[in-house]
Amino acid sequence: MNKIYTGKTKDVYALENGNVLLKFKDDCTGKDGVFDPGENTVGLTIEGIGKANLQTSVYYFEMLKAAGIKTHYVSADVENATMEVLPGKVFGHGLEVICRLVATGSFIRRYGEYIENGTRLEGGYVECTFKNDEKGDPLVTCEGLAALGVMTPEMFNSMKEQTLKITKIVADDLKSIGLDLWDIKFEFGYNNGEVILIDEIASGNMRVYKGDEIVDPVELTKLILNR
Repeated sequence: MNKIYTGKTKDVYALENGNVLLKFKDDCTGKDGVFDPGENTVGLTIEGIGKANLQTSVYYFEMLKAAGIKTHYVSADVENATMEVLPGKVFGHGLEVICRLVATGSFIRRYGEYIENGTRLEGGYVECTFKNDEKGDPLVTCEGLAALGVMTPEMFNSMKEQTLKITKIVADDLKSIGLDLWDIKFEFGYNNGEVILIDEIASGNMRVYKGDEIVDPVELTKLILNR
């Protein structure tokens, strides 16, 4: 295998069959040793989170497949914390898509003078950021993406529509076991003329509450899979 990218939480390898292998690591985004899916740097290492993120991803990728939503997922080896996926061209140098169901985290840090932490965002609020640590993952609009030649408005609308559908599927599933999804982060790519979900649907990329307490990623995976 040929390593083609080293990421915060995964390493990426090219396979001989033309597909890509993702190797999940035990690193998490956060700050000062505290888990926060909204941060853009690795803030801590949690033993077992790599496999937990993979298991959660496989669970939801299979659910999306059953719902007729196309993704890049092919297969997984949980024991070795790897997932084989279809190749997908990222938008720009990497684009993250966040769907917010509740105002919290960086949303409050930006807009706290207008809205209180914990306020429901009816219907879901979708925003995009460029993956750029040095610039703090700057926000970008649909119009900005088009002006920069990163994606067309049609691609953006497809991505947004899929984001809302996928978020609802995940939120409804979590609600069925007494959990409340506050926000979730995705990545999309371009494959054979289609905008599709890539990367992962990881427990480490979502903020989930049980009552008034946030659920840590490893415990979240246990709750999702051991019902």
